[in-house]
Amino acid sequence: MSFFRFVKENLPFLSAGFLLMLTSSYGQTFFISVFAGEIRAAFDLSHGALGAIYSAGTTASAVVMIWAGGLTDRFRVRALARVVVLMLAAACLAMAVAPGAWALPFIIFALRFSGQGMTSHIAVVAMARWFVGARGRALSFASLGVAVGESILPLTFVAMLGVMSWRSLWVVAAVMAIAVLPAVARLLRLERTPQQVAHEGQAAGMSDRHWLRREVLSHWLFWLLVPSLLAPAAFSTAFFFQQVHLAETKGWAHMHLVALFPVFTTAAIGSMVASGWLIDRVGSGRLMPFFQIPMALGFLLMSVADSLLAATVAIICMGITQGANSTAPNAFWAEYYGTAHLGAIKAMAAAIMVLGTAIGPGLTGSLIDLGLNFDDQMAGIAGYFLFGACLTLIGIRRARPYLTLAA
Repeated sequence: MSFFRFVKENLPFLSAGFLLMLTSSYGQTFFISVFAGEIRAAFDLSHGALGAIYSAGTTASAVVMIWAGGLTDRFRVRALARVVVLMLAAACLAMAVAPGAWALPFIIFALRFSGQGMTSHIAVVAMARWFVGARGRALSFASLGVAVGESILPLTFVAMLGVMSWRSLWVVAAVMAIAVLPAVARLLRLERTPQQVAHEGQAAGMSDRHWLRREVLSHWLFWLLVPSLLAPAAFSTAFFFQQVHLAETKGWAHMHLVALFPVFTTAAIGSMVASGWLIDRVGSGRLMPFFQIPMALGFLLMSVADSLLAATVAIICMGITQGANSTAPNAFWAEYYGTAHLGAIKAMAAAIMVLGTAIGPGLTGSLIDLGLNFDDQMAGIAGYFLFGACLTLIGIRRARPYLTLAA
């Protein structure tokens, strides 16, 4: 079945996933970081102080995700999404009226948990569970929501900062989040419950089993993947979070750097579609060890870039990995560990990735405060990507015979 025919025949469910992923943007770093300069100025914070606050709130959200993510195994998407998106809108409003720096860790926690954490988690688990033979294509379509958000929202809100206060723009974000709820409810009016799905064609994982989360956590493959799971989350987040600082150190206008983000998104979209197609044909395991190499190259190029043209090439490389990162790991959990307990398993993986988004800004911000500019850190970041890719390759090669047993 062609991609376009697949989309046409499953449009309601795919569109709901797309809208939820788009809505998660308001809790994603690429959106929050647009206001980093204004937040630091309003509350007299250094790069390191804001990074520490951001890391604390994000780490707390990762911990809560371990429990909350399993709710997707029990409740319908439309019911759970309604609660989570309303929480996200409330967090946006809280940022709009933040009374002082003391409130920021709680607000960041709420934004990260409800937005980047649960809203995207709900969409990803739904796509991976509802679609088996076309799992890669479903994940790639839904992930276009985040790609569209990355492309449009930062540029739009940076431009709007010229005519509206940063606090007012968070009210706008809250209204936009709430606006998607009626559409999602209508699109999913015929949605099945997770319990129904559990008895209708679940796909088993390695050794022809449906793994429990505690079994996954005690399995060697999971721990070999952890460095690779952390890498894109930590350092793609750091790149967007430190965008104002990076532009300053490179001598570029912030708006000029932000104007390159649609290029990042275009590369990510192409990579999403291509990786989704490949996953449905060769499996996610063949992509897992290699899809992060372009981002390693991107960080190396950005570290030495002295023009926006060179930065464009670097951002394209980063976008290729970012797009594949939206599909390959999410398909991997279902393919290797089964779908019966996918919500709980994916919640653990999501918690690790959210933890990565806490580590990235905190680590890079602290190093900036110590005098090591972000572009000077990028060669070491590239090395970490390659290290994670090597461990993943070892793990996938060891695990492949067990997956064959399940075929």
